[in-house]
Amino acid sequence: MADAIHRDVVKYWLRRYSLFSRFDEGIKIDEEGLFSVTPEEIAKHQAAHCHGACTVIDAFTGVGGNAIQFACMNLHVIAIDIDPKKIEYARHNAEVYGVADRIDFIVGDFFQLAPTLKGDVVFLSPPWGGPEYIRAEKYDIETMLRPASGFSLFKVALTVAPSVAYFLPRTVDLDQLSQLSWVSSPPLPYEIERNYVRDEVKAVTAYYGKIASQK
Repeated sequence: MADAIHRDVVKYWLRRYSLFSRFDEGIKIDEEGLFSVTPEEIAKHQAAHCHGACTVIDAFTGVGGNAIQFACMNLHVIAIDIDPKKIEYARHNAEVYGVADRIDFIVGDFFQLAPTLKGDVVFLSPPWGGPEYIRAEKYDIETMLRPASGFSLFKVALTVAPSVAYFLPRTVDLDQLSQLSWVSSPPLPYEIERNYVRDEVKAVTAYYGKIASQK
């Protein structure tokens, strides 16, 4: 597989065990999954941050990295992705980790499904724009996120659950993340943290609502 993937994502292939510690037990992943799945150490931390919730909706589940860790925390997970192949891989990977029975897998568009969904937390890790996002000096969630702007996606998530976790590139505009709290009235409590793996900043996670630290 390493010979077949694009050279831009070779570095992610070399870090595959940081993405899934059980990679050699049969994990299924495609090229997009290699650069978009949350590193397992970060996914575990995000899941622990949502401790106390009952149902977490993983709106862009991909190959299931976050859904698996939420399920490992004994949370009920609704894992959504528009790509049937991603859902197939996510289900298989959850079986590798022994938590598939705690996850409902849905092929569909989160925006279309939102009116039918209810949960305690929505986890948002939408497409960042491929490896090219790394080259941006400052990541703008209004213009660079796909398939919709960061603010409109956040508003939809709040119709589904009172708490939202947003996983974004390390160069994200922090002012924009603080502005998101004002989408709700009264403003939502929020917490922004930098996510490290081996002393290197990999990403930023913003928590809004009850899952935000009350310190």
